[in-house]
Amino acid sequence: MNHVLLIDDDIELVAMFTEYLEQEGFTVACAHHGATGAREALSGRHAIAILDVMMPSLNGIDTLRRIRAASKIPVLMLTGRGDDADRILGLELGADDYVTKPCTPRELTARVRAILRRTHDAAPGGDAGVVLTVGKLTMLPEQRRATWDGANLELTSTEFNLLEVLARHAGRPVSKGELSEQGLGRPLARFDRNIDVHLSSLRHKLGTLADGRSPLQTVYRLGYQLIRV
Repeated sequence: MNHVLLIDDDIELVAMFTEYLEQEGFTVACAHHGATGAREALSGRHAIAILDVMMPSLNGIDTLRRIRAASKIPVLMLTGRGDDADRILGLELGADDYVTKPCTPRELTARVRAILRRTHDAAPGGDAGVVLTVGKLTMLPEQRRATWDGANLELTSTEFNLLEVLARHAGRPVSKGELSEQGLGRPLARFDRNIDVHLSSLRHKLGTLADGRSPLQTVYRLGYQLIRV
């Protein structure tokens, strides 16, 4: 759980982050090229990858595509200020969260811990072996598995967390603040679009009900709701 892969071509920044993460008890491996980082991320030796968007040759977005084609390893993206398009695209491709550069090592470490905490908390409610069933949705939190109408759902770690929160509160709206706290493991930041992008991806993966509606509904000014059918 403590093995972190840092993929960034900025050698000085990588050295600074590595030193801080190691002081906080993490084991850190580094890659300075996207292709090398993707191969290392797929090795199975790391609990999380920290991936910079701006890299030469193979950029962070294309590196993420390679990783997500074969692995569900949690990925934290490093993006520049104002890079909204890259940020949203990264989330749509399966990144779990992002940190805007420049950022402090302390902030980066806090995000890493939040992602790992949510990834490895098999049953957030403490219900070992519980099965959540809402209509066609079945979730096994302890096994981190979910099915829709009997078919396996291919979810990222963060998508699973958010869907689990909604399933535990099915039939009532859950605010974006609650989803961020319980699903991302951190307070909702101002102008943060993470939740919206992840929920859009979940809508696409769940499809529609018999009447054409999405099982994930936006409730004006209240948040999101997984409807019971």
